[in-house]
This record gives sequence, structure tokens and C-alpha cells, in this order.
Amino acid sequence: QAIAYFSVSSLSGQVMLCVFRLQLTAATDQIHALRQEQDQLRQENDAIRESSERRVEVTKQDSEVELETYKQSRQGLDEMYNEVLKHYTEERRIRQELEKELQLQVGLKQEMEVAMRLLEKDTHDKQDTLVALRQQLDQVKTLNLQMFNKAQSANSIVQKKEEEVTQLEEKMNQMVSAMKQMEERLQSSEQTQREACEKERDMKLELDGRVEAMQRQLTDLDRLRLGLESELKSEKEQRQGLQRELQRERDTSTQLRTQLQQLEGLQKELLDLKDEKKLLQRTCEEQEQALQEMGLHLSQSKLKMEDFKEVNKALKGHAWLKDDEATQCKQCQKEFSIARRKHHCRNCGDIYCNNCSSNELALPSYPKPVRVCDTCHTLLLQRCSSTGS
Repeated sequence: QAIAYFSVSSLSGQVMLCVFRLQLTAATDQIHALRQEQDQLRQENDAIRESSERRVEVTKQDSEVELETYKQSRQGLDEMYNEVLKHYTEERRIRQELEKELQLQVGLKQEMEVAMRLLEKDTHDKQDTLVALRQQLDQVKTLNLQMFNKAQSANSIVQKKEEEVTQLEEKMNQMVSAMKQMEERLQSSEQTQREACEKERDMKLELDGRVEAMQRQLTDLDRLRLGLESELKSEKEQRQGLQRELQRERDTSTQLRTQLQQLEGLQKELLDLKDEKKLLQRTCEEQEQALQEMGLHLSQSKLKMEDFKEVNKALKGHAWLKDDEATQCKQCQKEFSIARRKHHCRNCGDIYCNNCSSNELALPSYPKPVRVCDTCHTLLLQRCSSTGS
């Protein structure tokens, strides 16, 4: 047995060593993978730095060109710059209001989560109370069954006692009839006594003896009657006690019914709480959607700020349409809103929506591709194709 134990322990040690080796190999593989990822990230960082430096150089060149153009037409741009500043301040104020609303929404979401946790705790507590009440109901049902069996046995005993009382009453009736017969016999004997005086004395002695015997029997019967009456009283008291117990059982049954009604009320409250929980979940989802929409609006406002910066950089001889002058897209005639933003065409200067000005082209006055409306895009492409041909 010791050899087997040592062999098993050595096998288990070998298995553990194999497992540790596998874990070490997996860890080394993970370390190599992490190193490779680190090298890739370094390469990406280097590429990003190079691209950023190139962009910085390009932006420097663009800024130099733009400075030259600024010097040429600075007066017109000052007015546009003032308007852009006004729009920027308005957008900044709107952004601050949106951030405040976001903070309020986040606070409401946290409060809703706390309320959900409290509701879950209340539901758990009420479920525990329901389990305890069900156990009490089972116990009460068992007690009711026991008391019902007791009541049935008591009813059977009462019926037996009543049958015995009826039998005793029949015996009493028989004794009364016997007494009546004896009285009739006494009357007949008195008549015979009058008729025969000589025989009367002898008969008196016999009758006295018989009367004494009958009186003894009567006293015995009276005693039996008293005993039966006492038994009847005791049986009546027992019956009253059983009726009281039945009344108590009925009271307990009514109490149990009230408890059952309370349980049903608790179940209804649980259903109401579940419905409230669902409503709260729906409101949470709606608020999350609202937060997402607010985030979209913020991103759109950021894009609008970028567009304003592009407008600030733009230098063209075309008539630049103001934001307040345009309420709908020039091409699709759809009105602008928070979701449908305004965009200037860098070629014609009119205002379009995002769908009608999603194209970009390189213009002579701009060193890099800028936003152009669909009509200008098609016209410029046709010009390029005609000049190329």
C-alpha cells in the first residue's frame, strides 16, 4: 500500500509538473505575443508621429498661404469672424447646457439604479415573508385537519351518548308504565280488601312487603334517574365545550382566511412592484437612448465648430451666404434642425445639408480638398473631364 501511495503521489507530482510546464509555456507565449503587440504599437506610434509631423508641415505651409491671403482680404473676413464668434459663443453655451443635461441624466440614472436595487431587496424580503406565511399555512392546515378529526370523533361520541339517553328515557317510560300498573293493582287490592276483610289483613302484610319492595325499587329508580341526569348534564357540558372548540376552530379558520387574503394582497403588490420595475427599466432604456442622442448632438456640434473653423479659413471671391439667411437646404428644400446641420459649399457659398454636400474636391483657392455641394461637384467634374479631353 505504501508503494502504491508513493507511486500515486509521484504520478500526481509529475502531472502537476506537466501542468506547471504547460502554464509556463502558455505564459511565455502570452509574453511573446505581448512583446509583439508592444513592437507593433511602437511602430504605429512612430508612423503616427511621422504623419503628424507631415501634417504639421502641411499645416504650416497652409498657414503661410492663408496668412498671405488674409493680408489681401482682411476687412471682409473681420465681419465674418465676428459672426462666427457669435455662432461659436452660442454653440458653446448650447454645449454647456447639453453637458449639464447629461450630468443630470447621469444622476437620474444612478438614482434609478439605487431604486432598482432597493426594489430588488424589497422583493427578496417579501418572497421570504411569503415562504414563511406558506409554512404557517401548511401548519394551520395540519391543525385544522387534526381539529376536524377531533370534532368528528366528538360528534360520534355525542351521538352515542344521545342514543344512550334515549335508551334510558325508554327505560324510564317503561318504569312509569309499571308504576301505573302497580297503582292499578293497588286500587284493585283495596277493592278486594273492602270485599274481604279477613283476607285483607293477610293481603295487607303481603302488600306491605310488596309495597316496601316497590318503594325500594322506586328509590333505586330515582337514584338511577339522578345519575342519568348528572350524566346528561356532563354530556351537555362536554357538548358545549366541543361547540366552543368548534367556534374557536371557526375563528382560527376566519383568521387564516384573512391571512390568505393578506397573502393575495402581497402577491398583487409583488405584481405591481414587478410592473413598476419594468416601467423603471423602460425609462432607464429611454434615458440611455436620450443620452446617446445627446452625445450625437454634441458630436454634431463639434463637427459644426470644425465647419466654422473651415469657414474662418475660407477665402473666396464668391458671395458667402450667412447662416441666419438660410432656413432650408437649397437643393432638397428640407428645413434645418439639430439633426440636419448647415454646411457651406466652398465653391458657390450657399448653404446645404450634409446629404447634399457630402463631396469634397480640391479647389484653386484651397490647398486641400474641401466640402462642395452636389451641383458644383458635377459641374467641376465635367469641367475637369472637358479640359482633360
